[in-house]
Amino acid sequence: MSEALNPFKIAQKQLDRAAERLGLDPATHELLRWPMREYAFTLPVKMDDGTTRVFHGFRVHYNTARGPAKGGLRWHPDETLDTVRALAAWMTWKTSVVDIPLGGGKGGIVCNPKELSETEKERLARAYMRAIAQALGVTRDVPAPDVYTTPQIMAWMMDEYEMIMGEHHPGVITGKPVPIGGSKGRNDATARGGIYVTREAARAYGIELDGHTMAVQGFGNAGQFAALLGEQLLGLKLVAASDSKGGVYNPKGIDARALVDYKLQNGSLQGFPDTEPISNEDLLELDVTVLFPAALENVITEKNASKIRAQMICELANGPTTPDADDILFDKGVIVLPDFLANAGGVTVSYFEQVQNTYNFYWELKEVHWRLDEKMTRAFRSVYDMGIREKIHLREAAYLVSVARVAEACKLRGWV
Repeated sequence: MSEALNPFKIAQKQLDRAAERLGLDPATHELLRWPMREYAFTLPVKMDDGTTRVFHGFRVHYNTARGPAKGGLRWHPDETLDTVRALAAWMTWKTSVVDIPLGGGKGGIVCNPKELSETEKERLARAYMRAIAQALGVTRDVPAPDVYTTPQIMAWMMDEYEMIMGEHHPGVITGKPVPIGGSKGRNDATARGGIYVTREAARAYGIELDGHTMAVQGFGNAGQFAALLGEQLLGLKLVAASDSKGGVYNPKGIDARALVDYKLQNGSLQGFPDTEPISNEDLLELDVTVLFPAALENVITEKNASKIRAQMICELANGPTTPDADDILFDKGVIVLPDFLANAGGVTVSYFEQVQNTYNFYWELKEVHWRLDEKMTRAFRSVYDMGIREKIHLREAAYLVSVARVAEACKLRGWV
């Protein structure tokens, strides 16, 4: 991985910009540049054929000044400790920017879940929980689903934790199935939060959405719901979507529901009727009103940023835009809704799930949506106001808002 595209180096560079503008003292700046705790695990797992495979896993607690660590668990063949560090940092700023009382954490296992059976996934999930259990808990660290992890995987992990502790602890994991303590509204929360932020940004910048176009790069959970909710709530017309195997394009429009059903049935978008193939790279450069990068990091760089023609980019993925690309897009007048604001709906509803688990009282879907809308709208407004006041792009503005809150908590605790 080149230093320029190392996600943790990018996260540090983004923090450095905010620290300089905020005038943070050297000790606070240095404290916020590094994770507070890191764990690495070797996980031997029995496979279905009787052999044993050894997997490697990580968990990072980046900063817990504002509350217990919170963050997803990714299963990916290219997972690295630096990626997990970066994502834990972004989770710290994410929980801060939406002003929920949590810190930032992240976890990962180096594996290809597409090659694992359901029983192998369960054994891997339980092995990871056995390794990390003593560092978890509602007052320490609460994992959630992320790339290639599911509510079922979260259920297995919660069950393993409860077996270790000998009592019920539903709040130790979020993103669980609803029948065992999950929250209504969690499945589409990441995309829904991004849709609410897109709506508020369009109002603030005077951009018309109804009847205009969108493209979605990455058609997993967040990308699928972005297509559906963009159509339902904003009146956007889907013209292109892509997954890891390629994309489909029709400038006249694609029915989002039909495309999601096709993907779920066939496992890819290839061959969807009345569309032409398009690459992930070409999709990013389409002339659309809203572009939703919803795949992995570093897809918009200084090499292609000048070719981006979207009016607005809503980052549902973590880290899809590099700092150099940010500057180019800002100069072009492209509005970038930064990841740790735009995709904060997931962690916000995860927080709601923790609250419901703690009180053992569960909300109806309408209340979840209303509370999420309120949180995301308020968060966007604070970031937008900062951006206008400082004459900076929204990512820098979001950093100023969130880093200032974390720095204040560190100072109040006497850490610096």
